[in-house]
Amino acid sequence: MNPTYESLKQELLNQDIKLSHQRLKILEFMASNVIHPTVDQVYQALHHEIPTLSKTTVYNTLNLFVEVGLCITLATEENEIRYDIHTFPHGHFKCKKCNQVYNVDIDSHAFTSKDLAHFEIHHQEVFYKGICEKCLLIQKL
Repeated sequence: MNPTYESLKQELLNQDIKLSHQRLKILEFMASNVIHPTVDQVYQALHHEIPTLSKTTVYNTLNLFVEVGLCITLATEENEIRYDIHTFPHGHFKCKKCNQVYNVDIDSHAFTSKDLAHFEIHHQEVFYKGICEKCLLIQKL
């Protein structure tokens, strides 16, 4: 289920987190742009609307959202961290041509190893890389 801006905002209130203008704008961006953005992408999207916004504020806010369970992080490349507002179990696919990251439905039980039967798993990550359908179509033209 896709989280709504209002449900995410309520979750911040439930956790006694101050709803500053900048936090709310970042939250609104994340809820309405499911693009798995980097800190820089969020900053670039909002700095014209909030001239006092800094990349540090975006970074700290997104990490606060991760800390309280509103976002997860994706390490899509060695030096690239992206943020995902969808915290339910799912996988990701990153296109090598356009760099877009897609959510992928997965059967989480299909990826459980019997070698981990006596382990307590807190996080599972399934990540694919390749060329997306859109880029394949462009490539064929």
